[in-house]
Formats: sequence, structure tokens, C-alpha cells
Amino acid sequence: MIARLEELIFRHRLVTLAVFAAITLFLGWFAAKTRVDASFDKQLPTDHEYIENFRKHRTQFGGANRVVIALVAKQGNIFTPEFFQTLKAVTDEAYYLPGVDRAQVMSIFTPNVRYIEVVEEGLQGGNVIPADFAPDAAGFEKVRQNIVKSGRLGMLVANDYTGAAVIASLQEVDPQTGRALDYAKVATALEEKIRGRFQTDTISVHIIGFAKVIGDITDGAKGVLVFFGIALVISAVLLYYFSQSVMLTVLPLLTSFCAVVWQFGILNLLGFGIDPLSILVPFLIFAIALSHATQMLRSFRYEINMGKDEPAAARASFSNLFVPGCIAILTGTVGFSTIYLVHVPTIQELAITASLGVFLIIFTDRFLLPVLVSYTKMSPGFRRRVNFRRFALQPYWRRLTNFTTGPVSSVVIIVLSLALLVFGWLKSHEVKIGDLHAGVPELRQDSRYNQDTAVITHEFSIGVDVITVLAETVPNGVVDYDVMSLVDRFAWHMRNIEGVQSTAALTDYARTINAGWNEGALKWRVIPRNPAALAQSVSPVETATGFLNNDGSVIPVMIYLHDHKAETIKRVIAAVKEFRAAHTSDRVKFALATGNIGVMAATNEVVAAAQTPMVLWVYAAVIVLCLLSFRSWRGALCVIVPLVVVSYLGYALKYYLNIGLKTSTLPVIALGVGIGVDYGIYLFSAIQERLEQGETFEDALCFAFATMGTSVMFTGSALAVGVGTWAWSALKFQADMGILLSFLFFFNMLGAMLLMPALGRWLFYSHLSHHLRPADPIPPEYSNPPQA
Repeated sequence: MIARLEELIFRHRLVTLAVFAAITLFLGWFAAKTRVDASFDKQLPTDHEYIENFRKHRTQFGGANRVVIALVAKQGNIFTPEFFQTLKAVTDEAYYLPGVDRAQVMSIFTPNVRYIEVVEEGLQGGNVIPADFAPDAAGFEKVRQNIVKSGRLGMLVANDYTGAAVIASLQEVDPQTGRALDYAKVATALEEKIRGRFQTDTISVHIIGFAKVIGDITDGAKGVLVFFGIALVISAVLLYYFSQSVMLTVLPLLTSFCAVVWQFGILNLLGFGIDPLSILVPFLIFAIALSHATQMLRSFRYEINMGKDEPAAARASFSNLFVPGCIAILTGTVGFSTIYLVHVPTIQELAITASLGVFLIIFTDRFLLPVLVSYTKMSPGFRRRVNFRRFALQPYWRRLTNFTTGPVSSVVIIVLSLALLVFGWLKSHEVKIGDLHAGVPELRQDSRYNQDTAVITHEFSIGVDVITVLAETVPNGVVDYDVMSLVDRFAWHMRNIEGVQSTAALTDYARTINAGWNEGALKWRVIPRNPAALAQSVSPVETATGFLNNDGSVIPVMIYLHDHKAETIKRVIAAVKEFRAAHTSDRVKFALATGNIGVMAATNEVVAAAQTPMVLWVYAAVIVLCLLSFRSWRGALCVIVPLVVVSYLGYALKYYLNIGLKTSTLPVIALGVGIGVDYGIYLFSAIQERLEQGETFEDALCFAFATMGTSVMFTGSALAVGVGTWAWSALKFQADMGILLSFLFFFNMLGAMLLMPALGRWLFYSHLSHHLRPADPIPPEYSNPPQA
């Protein structure tokens, strides 16, 4: 079948090129329309208790997708005409941000923020900023008292009155356009219409929220392109040194780029965009394509050395590499597709994006590249340079063969690798699930967003890090003493958990109002037992405040955290579950959870549950495809063991780099397997070919090193150097991924070149001769290095 396919492709080379050119132009048109597609809902696990509760009560109590805009006076406090005028203008501007749920906008200027007090005539309430407000000493003092009465001190006003906040909830669908919300547009509006207009010498503006995170990451992604360019230049320079030909440098880069263009074009046709956190995937596809293209160049050079002309060498390379190449590419494709098992839409889209991109490499590198190479004309100088290198490297390949197959050295390699595997496995259990830093770990700690987060956390008792536990009870449960008392005890319990900044619930208002009905005496700041008194205490609280639903059957308890570190979330969730287990009630059920921390907690639990099955499925797929390809369990073992060792060492590196395991980092291990599996497959395919011809294991290994080994070492080293430059990126996510990927590129290469031969030495012991055959004599014309 391969012979027929070869005949079809190369007999009609011009037609083949025309078809590929037409496809590239067609998909390139759609690739140019690729858009950034960020969505808060795509971060939500699809099947989880917390998310089901989140969606169930989202309309009533708002979502977790909030923006907090904090204005802070650089000197003095907020009680100045300038500050109030600015706060009023920011509040008005917040209503017109793209995608804002206007009913959920809150500041001391909005009508849904009210105070309640008891006066001689009965209950009295109103807006915190009265209608007759005047910016004078008396007016400011009145507002100060209203802020305290409203219970919003620390929430909408800084604890020391040096700042005030505007909080807005965003919707997934922009109500003005009817389309999915463009978060980059929201972030731009926040910068231009809020920070740009209202930050002055006396007032600083600080903005946090999911939309702002996406905006900052998208801005940082522009720098990603610069580092992509640097990596591309480095790869091109090293590829020229490897290929010794300008054309053999340009063509692999061209076909690798075609794979990325095809990927973007097809994704656009399928209705997908590119998530900012998946911005590194296209380069991974380019890197994997370049790795396979390098093997094609290596085979082409070898056939040229054997005396064939360019078209014949290209045809032979096509036939020789078609099976191992397709197996390696399909293995990577299946490995990436296993990421889809994680039930988080953003990860599932990543699985589709990565697996599609890798699959397309079959067409660009196994079909297009050999046809393009067949049109090249190699000079006599090229042949001399390549042959000189082949003979010059022979002694080194023989030394490496003797080292990896030696009876002592091979055992040392295996024992050391097993020790590293155990070390990595132990450290993998110490990798935290979730974020390990305050703020957003995808950005540098000194980034403006993380600085804004630090300011808001310091000045206020709230931020965007809030988890809302829903006390679900019977209709009118808000006037049931047993229900309200239990909710009040729960809120008190959570306030005393480490990492909790503050809590807010209906019970806080009920106690305050009850004391107000009793001359403000502190001893009456309790939940009244009498149903009538309790009804009197909760009736002034409107449903618009978000502290109860329409029929009084759900009482949210909002728990504000200092940060969203993994250990903080884990501790708070455990405290909720512990209280719930210790206080079972037929009338109250504490349901987890809404708020952005509820979403993070659900995501962390999904990641924790999915990481082991995902890794097992990745390796199961690799093993099955290797067994089908090699029809040898020994061969499959030789390929898979180095991948396992490097994967667990990758976990250890995450531990030492303080990188948590989350939706953006979970797929890296699967990506590492997909990157490294082709090294072992190409090398072992060459070994197996020679073993089947009756050669000894040492001779087969030396041949594999001399042919496949050069391209494996080049690819692993070149790509490791290229992505290693990402460590200096302003985007922390890219820097971390650059270090991880550089590690995986390089050590997967070392695993294939050292550990795989050492394992093969013992697994194929019957093929061992304990010595190498004599080296081929070096022809006189290749005894001196030729000029380039």
C-alpha cells in the first residue's frame, strides 16, 4: 500500500503541490480571522455539585464573574468633593461597560445599597447617599453614619475610609449585542474609560476581576509572539547547521508553519477561537512538526549519501518513514485527545486544538515535505559536508553505544533512572492543586493586576475572592429561629477559619435591626426567638440586596477570603463540609457553592480527580499504539519507560518552581508525552529494522544512533534552547511553561538516547554480541573537513 501511495504522490508531484497550496490558501483565509475566545463559563466544570448549585441560583444571586473597581485617596480619606464626584462618575460609567448586569452594579451611590435604622417613629431607611446630599461637612458626616448603618464598611468602603469600591457583575452574553462577551473589549474599556479617565494625582484606581485578567494575559500574549519569533530564529539557525543547506532549512520551517495555519483555519471553521491560556499550543504544534520534519531531512541526507539523486532520495525517505512517522504522530494525537476526559470546557477545547494540530502534521510532514524536497538540487559540496560529518561522528556514536550497552554502565543508567522515577513520584504527591500565590499566577507578582489585588485586599474586607454557601431551607425559613440561628452559627464558625477575611449574611442584618428595635442595646444584637420579632428584623431587607431569595427559602452566606491559594480554598471547603456534617438538619442544607472561589474549588476537585486517570489513559494509548507498531512488548517498554520517568520529573520540577496543578498546567504532562514519544519511536523503529535483518543489538543501536540519533539530539536540544528563552517573558504563565517545556524537550531526548538503549540491552539480551563490528573505513576524500 505504501508503494502505491508513493507512486501516486510522486508521479503527480505538481498536482500534489497544487492541492496543498489551494488548501493552505483556503484555510489561511479563515486562519487570519482567528479571534481570542475567552469565556468565564468555559472555566466551569460541566458535572460538579458546586457548579450545579452555581447555575441553579445564578439568576437570583448573580454569578461569580465580577469586576471590582476601587478608588483610593492617596492622601486623607474619601470625604472630599473631588473623591465623591469621581466615585459617582465611575459608578455611572460602570453601568455602560460591555456585558454588565446593571441590576448587580453596587457602590454607595447605587439604590440597591441601603441602610436601615430604628428611630422613635419606627423603622427608617434610605440610600446611603441621600437625595439631598451636599458635599459639605454635615453631608459627609451623614454619609459616614449611613455607611456604618448599611453594614457595607469594609465592603464598599475601605475599613479606614481611604477608599471606596464599585462592584459589577458581568454576563456571558452582552445584552447590547446579543453575542458572547468579548473580555478583551471589557478590559480595554476598564483601562480607557475608568483608569485612564479617573486616575489622578490624588486618586488611584485599582481594578480586579476575570475580565481584567483575560485582558492583561491577552496583552501579555503580544509578547508571546516576540518570543515565538526568537525561538523560530534560534531553530532556523540550528536547523541550518544541522541540514547544511538553505533550502533544507526553509522547507521544514515552511511545512511546519503550514500545519499551524491549517490548525487555525479548521478551528475557525468549527467555530472555535483561541483561548489566551492556550496561546502556547500553536508553537507546540510547530515544534512537533519541526521534530518530524527533521527526521525527514535526516533520511533524505542518508539516501543522498547512498548515491541516490534528489527525487529518488525523497521517495525512499517517504517510504522509510511513513509507518514510524505516522505511528509517532498518531500516538501524540491520541495522547493529546485524552485531555478531553477532563470535564472542563476550556481543557476540552485545548484537547481538540492540540490533537487536531498534531494530526495535521501527517499531511504536511509526511506528504508535502518529501514532495518539496524532491525538487531540490544538492551541490557536490553539500554531499561532501554531509558525508564528512557522517564519518566524523562515527567514533562518538560507537562510544555512546558501548556506554549504553555496557554491563555495568547500562545497570547504572537503569538504577539511576528508577531512583529519579521514585523521587519524581514522591514529589508529584506534594504538588498542590490550584494556585500557590496571591493574585493571578499567570502574571508576574509585580504586575499591575497583582499590585491592584494587594491594595484591594489590604484596604477592604472583600475582593473578588468570595465563596457563597447557600443555606437552602423551607419557604419563609428566614423567619424560623432554628434556621436563622444555625445559619448565624455557621457564619460565625467560618469567620474564625484561617484565611477568611469576613462574612456577610442576612443574619448580620437581622441581629443589627433587632438591636435597633431595642434602643441599640448590644445585648439585643441576637437572632430573636419570637417569630413575629424575627419577621420584624428581616422584613426590611430587600431581595435586591442578594441576602435572600423571593420566598425566603435560600439564605446565602458570603465568605470573603484573603486570597485564592490552593491551601486557603482547601481549608475553607473542609471547614464548610465539617460544619455541615456536624450540624445535620431536616430544615437546612448548606449547599456548596457559588462565587469565584466556589468555581475554583470545583475546578480544583475536578483536576485532582482527573490527573491520575488522564495520565493513565495517555500511557495506555502510547502502549497500545507502540504494540501495534512494533508487535513487541519489549519495544513498547523501551519507549514508554523513559517517558514515564521524565513525566514524573516534570511533576518534581513543578513542585520546585511552585507551580500549582490547575486547568492551565494539567495538560502539560500529556503535552510532554506527545512531544517526547516520537524520539523513542523513531529510534526503536531503526533498531527493530536492523534486528529483523539479523544484526546484533549493538550494531542495530549504533546504526540507529548514526541515523535517527542525530535528528533526535538536534531536535531535543534546539527546541529546548528555543523555548528556554521564554523564561524571560513578562507573562509568568509563558515563563513557567517555557521552563517546563524546555525540560521536557531535553530530558525526553536524553531518555531516548540513554535509558532506552540501556533497557534494550537487557530486554533484547538474546541479540547481544558483547562487541561491535569494525567501523567502516573513512574514504580519503572525507578525511578533511570541506568548506561550507
